[in-house]
Amino acid sequence: MNSVIDTTVIVVFSVFIMIIGLLFSRTGRNLKSFFAGGEAVPWFIGGLSLFMSFFSAGTFVAWGSIAYKYGWVAVTIQWTMCIGGLVTGLYIAPKWKATGSLTAAEFIKDRLGENVQKSFIYIFMLVSLFIKGSVLYSVSKLVGSSLEFPLIPVTLVLGIFMIAYTAVGGLWAVMVTDILQFAILTTAVLLIIPLAFTEAGGIQSFVSRVPDNFFNVVNGEYTWGFIGAFALYHIFYIGGNWTFVQRYTSVDTPKSASKVAFLFAGLYIVSPVLWMLPPMIYQTINPGLTGLETENAYLMVCKQVLPAGLMGLILTGMYFSTSASANTALNVVSAVFTNDVYKGTINPGASDEKLMKVARASSWCFGFGMILIALIVPYIGGIVEFTLSVGAITGGPLLAPPIWALFSKRITGKATIWITMISLAVNLVFKIILPLVADDKLSRANEMLLGVLLPFALLLAYELYAGSKGLTSSAYLQLQVRKAARNAKVIVVDEKEAAEIKRQNKFGLQVISFSLGFIALMLYVLCAFTAKGTGMVAGIATIILCSAWIPFNASRKVVVEKSC
Repeated sequence: MNSVIDTTVIVVFSVFIMIIGLLFSRTGRNLKSFFAGGEAVPWFIGGLSLFMSFFSAGTFVAWGSIAYKYGWVAVTIQWTMCIGGLVTGLYIAPKWKATGSLTAAEFIKDRLGENVQKSFIYIFMLVSLFIKGSVLYSVSKLVGSSLEFPLIPVTLVLGIFMIAYTAVGGLWAVMVTDILQFAILTTAVLLIIPLAFTEAGGIQSFVSRVPDNFFNVVNGEYTWGFIGAFALYHIFYIGGNWTFVQRYTSVDTPKSASKVAFLFAGLYIVSPVLWMLPPMIYQTINPGLTGLETENAYLMVCKQVLPAGLMGLILTGMYFSTSASANTALNVVSAVFTNDVYKGTINPGASDEKLMKVARASSWCFGFGMILIALIVPYIGGIVEFTLSVGAITGGPLLAPPIWALFSKRITGKATIWITMISLAVNLVFKIILPLVADDKLSRANEMLLGVLLPFALLLAYELYAGSKGLTSSAYLQLQVRKAARNAKVIVVDEKEAAEIKRQNKFGLQVISFSLGFIALMLYVLCAFTAKGTGMVAGIATIILCSAWIPFNASRKVVVEKSC
């Protein structure tokens, strides 16, 4: 790799994307436009954004490590995300949109009560910082190792850049970044695969040299029990994670919310195969990696096969895909704090201007917490252990009850608190306390099964009990009354606000179109520096340039009436 060219590519794309964020700094007029895009985001933009928000450098580091060591099972694990997307699209996403809530926390308050909402808010904020801190660690490790910079300074710089981007631009800025990184990362991965196969001596050579069981659907500690539990976990995670709920509530109708989840599911059928092939191929090129070294497998194959400039391209894609994931989380955590804590409890009468200041300030505060977590990940077992453990402990207890409440008229706030706390306590005992006291621990599969099945079983048990007693939640009945009153109320359309939302969405589509054109231009420029794969780079650049017509054409259909 050529450090000068690669660093230049990273800097140019980074500056360009920050400029995109600044372009949206004037579009956040109030909470709905800043956090939900005016509830008029096109579903295909929301779907791609959901896909990239779910995706991060942790995909390459964590799942790439598993692909290097165990092979095809890394793809199987990620296919559970497709299952989660399908179930969410069929049943859960349209339910979220139909609630009429701006955030998941707002629905929890309406359906389960303010005490439940506050408890979930504080736990969700803490868990979000841990998860997004881990993905910041992943990308910092990739960028630092590639450019030979120290890990801590890289983590600080990249983390601050992420926070600044989110605090400035709001949801539309985050979604535009998602789309750009989808184009950049797809380009880089499509280039790596043929070059890696060439380096390994061809497909036949690769197949003949892999370890036994390398193409098994399940392998090692990742058994069918783990896969089943992980699929259930992803139904909860994709359907109930507050970060992703924002994608379902920011579109116009429940049907569009379903399309968001279906697009996510479709992309997760194909993408895991493309992502996991390079570290699998690298196992035959350099089979000697052990321990935490395997986390660098993806990076090492990139450094070995990519020509000058393209290493910088994939590092940019990895960084900003992680940035997209972290930005989305920061945007949602900030939304929850501003809308449901500050506005709901501290200052109910706050003006839009005041709320926007609080929203941006809270993004900075939570962002620095994320950076702190990223700095301690290496000391608690590495990214694979960290990611799976956090998911097993917190996923089911936090995400299953609100989803259950979307469909149940019997679950109460008090039952929700007890089920969540019992599940969290049991998971913590088996994950942390039991290994320390008895030097014994659950297998990976049993750990994940316990994490998702226990809250599900407790919820089902309460539902059956309440059903046998003929009980209906009073909060549910009150919510139905408020819904009926809201539906009967004549909605007065603020024409000025409606025009501003249309203007914001039209502008967003135009920026996406322009940005795709810029990426294509950059790729054409890189063709002059590539010693191999030049034809592929030019071909992909042409495809991206042509795809820029799609959002441009969509923007022309958005008619904005001129203000009087």
